[in-house]
Amino acid sequence: MKKILIVAESIDVEDSSGSKANMALIKNLKKAGFQVLVYHYTRKDIKIERIPCVSVREKRRSGLFFLSRMERYIRYLFKVQLNKPLEQLFGFSFTLFNDRDSIIAALKKETEFTPDLVLTLSKGGSFRPHHALLKMPEWHKIWMAYIHDPYPMHLYPRPFAWVEPGYFKKWEFMRDVSEKAAHSAFPSKLLMEWMGSYFPGFEEKGVVIPHQIDSDSKVSGTFPDFFRVDQFILLHAGTLLGPRKPEYLIAAYQKFLQENPEASKDSKLIFIGNTEEHTQQLEEYQRLLPKTNFVVQSSLDSETVLEMQERAAVNVILEAKSEISPFLPGKFPHCVRANKPILLLGPELSETRRLLGKDYPYWAEIDDTAKISNIISRLYLNWKNAAGLELKRPDLEEYLSHRQLKEVLENLEVKK
Repeated sequence: MKKILIVAESIDVEDSSGSKANMALIKNLKKAGFQVLVYHYTRKDIKIERIPCVSVREKRRSGLFFLSRMERYIRYLFKVQLNKPLEQLFGFSFTLFNDRDSIIAALKKETEFTPDLVLTLSKGGSFRPHHALLKMPEWHKIWMAYIHDPYPMHLYPRPFAWVEPGYFKKWEFMRDVSEKAAHSAFPSKLLMEWMGSYFPGFEEKGVVIPHQIDSDSKVSGTFPDFFRVDQFILLHAGTLLGPRKPEYLIAAYQKFLQENPEASKDSKLIFIGNTEEHTQQLEEYQRLLPKTNFVVQSSLDSETVLEMQERAAVNVILEAKSEISPFLPGKFPHCVRANKPILLLGPELSETRRLLGKDYPYWAEIDDTAKISNIISRLYLNWKNAAGLELKRPDLEEYLSHRQLKEVLENLEVKK
């Protein structure tokens, strides 16, 4: 296998963690020695060094485009919500169908690049490239469908699960992907097993390709005013979805300050990213805790956040209270690359804990305030005594590397 055609929903690293993961994977495929061509639906002219990229244009002269805009105008002008009943009937929106057709039209114009593998990458709750490939049976024998999260949404573990309009059509779509793609790939072993329990084809034909370490990504060397490299910084970088409740971590940090009053001078808990679902609660904590110890920042550019992760004393991965967390967080490779301890807060059965190991010392259930406080105290003491706060996991660095990626892909038996 030499040539890989990538069909990506987005490669804009500023729009989501999923796009950051897409970009890192694309770069590592090139680094692994594959010839790569990228078609993406970002609808921005994004360049990747030494990798040709084609931005797919939206079809604007089609019946589906007209219907999608008509539905949107009715929604805004007359306040009539047609999107849910339409999805209930068709499973997906007219916009998605038009986007799918836009991707198909662009791919059919590609005649010079003959791929050995076609890899579809999406983000969030959207799988536009997968919709497109389903309609292109000539490529099914060389298609690898990358499934980044559970789908449809009712297949998420609790408390994330919810039933979408047209859920059965969405189920049929994912079933078709599992059956028609020659290969499937997942960022985590637990996710492959989870989705395989609903769609057997995924586990039968699936491989694990974790989110990749992007060793070429540049760091800015500058920090916001509230970030000081000479402090004991606990950093949570990433979106706080509703079930990822921060109050227990904050309470544990308060307890830590009470028991270690000297730490109020040189420690700080920082949340970076979208915290919209916890705004009221976090604003209350901002009134209770001094600004010198507690910071909430809605967003920063990706380079600055990466630099902060590398220079923080501890990086926090916060998961939901659940029986299982099959996700591999998009920031996990960044945390491994930073080589700083990871404070993992989540269920016992999680992909991140599986990778870190059952004996990893800095793990606690999300609501175990006392244990979390004790872990913070231990980490602070080590930091204070210059004991060297390092993750020291070369095995994980290798697992997330282009070398391991190359080995996985070279072991595929691509059907011609």
